[in-house]
Amino acid sequence: MRRETQNVLLVLLGGALLKLALTGTYLRYVKASLQPWLVATGVVMVLLALVAIVRDVRAQHAQATSGGSEAHDDHEHGGSRSPWLLLLPVLAVFLISPPALGSDSVSRADDGQPQAQAATGGFAPLADDAVVPLTITEFVTRTAWDDSGSLDDRTVKLTGFVARVDGQVYVARLAISCCAADARPIKVLLTGADMGAWATDQWVEVTGRYVPGTATVETAYVPTFTVREVVAITAPQETYEG
Repeated sequence: MRRETQNVLLVLLGGALLKLALTGTYLRYVKASLQPWLVATGVVMVLLALVAIVRDVRAQHAQATSGGSEAHDDHEHGGSRSPWLLLLPVLAVFLISPPALGSDSVSRADDGQPQAQAATGGFAPLADDAVVPLTITEFVTRTAWDDSGSLDDRTVKLTGFVARVDGQVYVARLAISCCAADARPIKVLLTGADMGAWATDQWVEVTGRYVPGTATVETAYVPTFTVREVVAITAPQETYEG
C-alpha cells in the first residue's frame, strides 16, 4: 500500500474516533469517563498522519527540485496490505454505527448468576419525595442487601428498556465497568400491569413498589416490582449504568 493511502486511512480512523467522542455516539460502547482519552487518541492519530503527509510532500518537492527520478519502493510496490484493515472500523462508524446493546443481552444472560453485587458500606437515606427515582442498579442492590426495609411502602420510579425472558416481562438496564464488552444485565420483574402492549426494547419509566422478600438467592436477586404507571420515553443518550 502506498504511503499516501496509509496516511489518509490514518486520518480517517482518527476522524472516526473524534466523531464518536464529540457526537456522544461513544456512549453506546464505553463509559462517559473515557471521552477525553478517545478525543486525545483521535487528535494524536490525525496529527501523526498530517505530519507524515507534510513530510512526504516536502520530500517529493525536494526530489523534484533536485532533478532526482528514483522512486521509493514503498511508494510503488512495497508495504503490507494490512493497513487496509484500518478502513473497516472507519466504515463501521460512518456507515453502520452499531446501536447500544439491548434486550438481546438480557435474554442471553445466564439467569442462574446473581445479578446483585455485594454492597460495601451502608445505604444513604432515600429522599422524602412521594416518588423516589432510582437507577435500576441501585434499586436491585437495595432490595438484595438493605436489611433496613427502606424500600417498603415507598413508591419508586425506574428507567430502562422492556425485556422479555421465558414469557416474563422486565424493565432492564446494562451495567458496564469499562465498555460494552463487559456489560451485564440488571433487571426487575414487572407485575400488576398488562405489559403486552409494550414492545421489547421500548424505553419506559415505570412507577410502582417493590414486593418485599422477592430479591433472594433463589431468584438470583431479581426483585419483583408492582407497576402502577408506565410511560414511554425516548432512549437516553447514556444507555448504560456504571
